[in-house]
Amino acid sequence: MSNPLPPRRSGLARTRLLSVIGVVGVGLVGGSLLMWHAQLGEFFGLAADKEPVVSTVSAPAVGAPLASTPATTAPEPTRKPTRTPSTSPKTTATTGKPERTETTTTDKPAVREESIQGLSPKLRSRLKKAIAAADRDGVTIRITSARRSTTKQQRLFDEALQQYGSYKLATRWVLPPKYSAHVQGKAVDIGPAAAMTWLNQNGWRYGVCRRYDNEPWHFEALTAPGKKCPPREPHAVAKTD
Repeated sequence: MSNPLPPRRSGLARTRLLSVIGVVGVGLVGGSLLMWHAQLGEFFGLAADKEPVVSTVSAPAVGAPLASTPATTAPEPTRKPTRTPSTSPKTTATTGKPERTETTTTDKPAVREESIQGLSPKLRSRLKKAIAAADRDGVTIRITSARRSTTKQQRLFDEALQQYGSYKLATRWVLPPKYSAHVQGKAVDIGPAAAMTWLNQNGWRYGVCRRYDNEPWHFEALTAPGKKCPPREPHAVAKTD
């Protein structure tokens, strides 16, 4: 014989099922509302956890408190360029032109008096050729006095003044420095006697001539090579000041 469930138990089960369905439905609706609210917030920019927009200008960022006074930055001080000390020459205060450095020169010739290197290029070149030609003839030309310093010429002139007693007589043998061809490198004294004779006879071929009658050792470049020498002078004559 069957014993059916009492009708009260069926009603209770139905009530519980409806409760569960209701809770689930409320949860689904609530979740849908939350998602819909979040979507609306993102669309209208109302999301509470959205990061504030950082401004790239001097205005404060959105959401940041407004400053009472605008912030100002102090201007960076300008640095003066460093000047490197120059090594330019000193200039005079009046003209502004570089000062000239005074150099002292000695009165000594750069070469020995017995060398032809201190002579003028013209006389030196001609004398070299004459010396070589004389050597081929068996005659040695020795230089006894070529270019002289002003100091030595003055000493020789002072000795001549003392020896001959007058300016006129002394200048026949030794000229003052400012008139001397030796000081200018345009005269040469040679030796020995055989060399004087040879050069007196053959010097015209090279443009070298004996100048004075009283000085057989004294030669100068007085003519063009191959031309006759001019007539000799009796002696030297100093110019009057």
